[in-house]
Parts: sequence; structure tokens; C-alpha cells
Amino acid sequence: MTRVLKSKRIAPKSGELRSVVVFLHGYGANGDDLLGLAEPLAEHLPDTLFVSPDAPENCAGSPMGYQWFPIPWIDGSSEEESKKGMLSAVDDLNAFLDALIVDEDILPEQLALFGFSQGTMMALHVAPRREDPVAGVVAISGRLLEPEILVDEVVSRMPVMFVHGDQDEVVPPQSMPEGVEGLQAAGFKDVYAHIQKGTGHGIAPDGLGVSLAFLRDQLGF
Repeated sequence: MTRVLKSKRIAPKSGELRSVVVFLHGYGANGDDLLGLAEPLAEHLPDTLFVSPDAPENCAGSPMGYQWFPIPWIDGSSEEESKKGMLSAVDDLNAFLDALIVDEDILPEQLALFGFSQGTMMALHVAPRREDPVAGVVAISGRLLEPEILVDEVVSRMPVMFVHGDQDEVVPPQSMPEGVEGLQAAGFKDVYAHIQKGTGHGIAPDGLGVSLAFLRDQLGF
């Protein structure tokens, strides 16, 4: 039984819907955390609907926020609980994306995922295992989980843009080249990477700029 993800949205600036960007927030945050990015992005993606769901679980490490799955070294959960939570969240997110595609009457290639931190981990796990490839994935300040099993489980290969701060104190910067190598080992051809110099665990203007350029390319603007 999947859980229904609550979400907020910002309608296309032009009034005409041609594409959808789904924001996936980080551990302890909520859908509002990334939805503020819709305003600067919408100027250049005028026909895009922006949707930002809350993760399905209340966050033990941040009681006012949500989590996609527990993180043992933060909340004291077990590795088994973390894995179980992630697999449940994968089902929830897939159901959310399936419903969104039907409800908005779009094709999978008109939808892009924009993840931050734990949201990036979800995007990079879910998108390659979906039957139909999405337009692309923006993967900011996160990591590719279990790259060794992706080689056998990959179904779809879409373009991916990695963005990471070289001063990230939460998810090590080394996670970015490891993610690139993991996707390439699984047969991904269009994998890009951008280092945000002097940036910690966050999104700097240059990182948002390359993400916007990537989304414009993949969504056909």
C-alpha cells in the first residue's frame, strides 16, 4: 500500500503546460524548501508546472520536517530500518509520478526530477528503474546509492546533471565523481557534473544556473 504524497505546486507562468519539474527535498525539510526555486526558473521555463511533494515520513532528526527514509548516523535507526524506509518511499514516489503523468496528460519525457541531498538519492534510485525515461535528473548535493546493483537493475537511461559544493560538510564532494562513475558503469551516456566552488551543502547561483540550462535543453526550451 503506497502512501499519498502531499504536494504544493506553481502553475506555468505562460498558462500553457508543456512540461513538469518535480522537486525532491532533502532530509528534514519539506516541499516548500525547494518550491521557492520555481520563481527564478519559471522566467526561463514559462510552460513548466513545478510540483514539490513532502516526503512520506515525519523526520525524527528534524521534527518539523520530513524524510524519505531514516538515516542511521543521524537518527539512530538501524540499517535495516533505513533500507525498508527507502524501498517504501520508492514505491510512494513512483506512484506519485505515475499519477502526475496521467493527471497532467504528459509524456514521461516531459517530466524532469530536481533533487537535493536525500531527494537526489531518491531521484537517482527511482528514475533509472522506471519503465519510461524521464527528460532528465538534476542531482544536487547527494549521492548515487548502491551503484553496484544499478548495473543489473537499470531500465532507463536519461541525462543527469550532478551539482555539488566543494565545501560540502554533509555529503562529501567525492560523492559526485563516484555518482558519475556509477552511472557511466551502468551505461549512461549523458552525465554532466558541475562543482560549486566555495559552497557547502546548498545551491549556489552558479549551480542553479547550470541546472536551469540543463532543464531547458532536456525539456526542449
